Amino acid sequence: MARPDPALLDPARYPFSCAIEPRFSDLDLNRHINNVAMAGMLEDGRVRFYRAAAGEGEFQGLATMVASISIEYLGETHYPETLTVHGAIEQLGRTSQQIVQIVTQGGEPVVFCRTVIVMVGPEGPAALPEDYRARAAEWSLRA
Repeated sequence: MARPDPALLDPARYPFSCAIEPRFSDLDLNRHINNVAMAGMLEDGRVRFYRAAAGEGEFQGLATMVASISIEYLGETHYPETLTVHGAIEQLGRTSQQIVQIVTQGGEPVVFCRTVIVMVGPEGPAALPEDYRARAAEWSLRA
C-alpha cells in the first residue's frame, strides 16, 4: 500500500490526543512494539476519543462496531518511549463514521490508521445520535 497523504500525518490536524505507555510484553523478537499490540493501543485510543467526543451517556442503548480497519506501519516503535495516539473524525455517514488516527513516538509519525465504525442498536444499524452529530465538527480533522 502507498503511504498515506502527508497532510494526514500532521498531529496539529487532530483535535484529540492521548499518551499510551508501551509495556515490555508488547515487544516482538526484534524488540519493536508488536503489530497486534499496536492494534490494541489504537483501539484504546479510539475508546478514549469516544469518551472525550461523546461523553459517558451519549450512545446509551447503542453499540459501536468496527466494520473496517486499515493500519499502515510507517516506522519502528520502541519500548519504553511513550506513544501519542491522535484521533479525528474524517467522515460522518448516517449510521457510520470514519475515524483517522496517527501514532507518534519521539514526535515522528509511526502508524496511520483509518477505521469505519457502524452504530448498532437492537434492530441493527442505527443513526448516529443528533447530539453527537452537532458536536462532530469540534472533533473532525482540521484543515
